Amino acid sequence: MSTDHSAHLPADPPDPDLQRARIVAARALHWERARRLVAWLLALWLATSFCTVFFARDLAHLSVFGWPLSFYLAAQGASLIYLAIIGAYAWRMRMLDRDFARRLGEAA
Repeated sequence: MSTDHSAHLPADPPDPDLQRARIVAARALHWERARRLVAWLLALWLATSFCTVFFARDLAHLSVFGWPLSFYLAAQGASLIYLAIIGAYAWRMRMLDRDFARRLGEAA
């Protein structure tokens, strides 16, 4: 009766260089995704700020309750978009941070 003793042997210790490479790769991926997210949200912020001012004259002839539409876009519309940008950043970064933590757990 033969028994396989290899099943009782401890697993080989993880290679520290391989772990370090996985951690560096996870950090690089996380940083790349975070920078891309920030770039897109800053572009949206810039477009919102620029378009509100740039098109104010064109929208001034339209009125809502006696006030020009450009006033409403600047006073409420841009503020709501800024809040949406903050919410999108927090939501997406939470997802990216969880993915990063999972990748670090796999590397350890």
